Amino acid sequence: MSVVDDLFSVQGKVALVTGGASGLGYAFSSILADAGATVVIADWDLEGLGKAVTGLADAGGKVIGKRLDVSDATAVHAAADSIAADYGSIDIAFANAGVARGRPPTLPEGWLDDMSMTDYGALIDINLHGVVYTVQAAAKHMKRQRSGSIVTTASTAGLRNDPYTPYSYAIAKAGVINFTRQAAHDLARWGVRVNAIAPGPFRTHLGGKAPISAQAEAMWSAVVPLGRMGDPAEIRGLALLLASAAGSFMTGGVYPVDGGALLQGPSLPPPER
Repeated sequence: MSVVDDLFSVQGKVALVTGGASGLGYAFSSILADAGATVVIADWDLEGLGKAVTGLADAGGKVIGKRLDVSDATAVHAAADSIAADYGSIDIAFANAGVARGRPPTLPEGWLDDMSMTDYGALIDINLHGVVYTVQAAAKHMKRQRSGSIVTTASTAGLRNDPYTPYSYAIAKAGVINFTRQAAHDLARWGVRVNAIAPGPFRTHLGGKAPISAQAEAMWSAVVPLGRMGDPAEIRGLALLLASAAGSFMTGGVYPVDGGALLQGPSLPPPER
């Protein structure tokens, strides 16, 4: 094994990836499996979970699937305890599961006045509370091991206002960012690293199973200096860096992967009089 291979290897490590059956989660699962980890994919979508596990296993990966609702704290802790019991450790955890639904505030009348509290509560439960539960459950075992790497999935929408993004999503992701920093500071004394990846516009099915429309892709591409949305495979390098020994002195960081989207924000026209 070369120096580079050794630096980025996660051979023999045990990794948990929530929401790991599709989109960015699948990119995380696949790179960890390719680099030698035993990967436990936890996902709510049973059909997608089966396809992801089969596909990665057929490619030679050591992959196990667990159905999990990350908004259920008891279930998340039970899943982490089961993984640690079955495999002896949890070395890497990607708290990635998330959803996006609801209307963004781009309509002429805005969205704040009629924000659906049903959507708001569901998105906060999954996108924020689910991350907290996952980090807490994984950290319990990593503290005992006095080692581990935790990666949360934030968003550029958590770093600045984004009129193309529903309020609940932006609120949750901002919470994830500050929670990540808080947890990184707390867990450093046990040798546990915590970092956040903040994706910009990527071609995923975050809002459902339907592919992104041409209109939506054009809208997002227009606010990215590189002129296009990202492909999920383009996030794999950073994910492996943070999970492996290559990132051994990195903790508390928030790392945008956005094609430069933070350099120029979308803007809305003034309302009609």
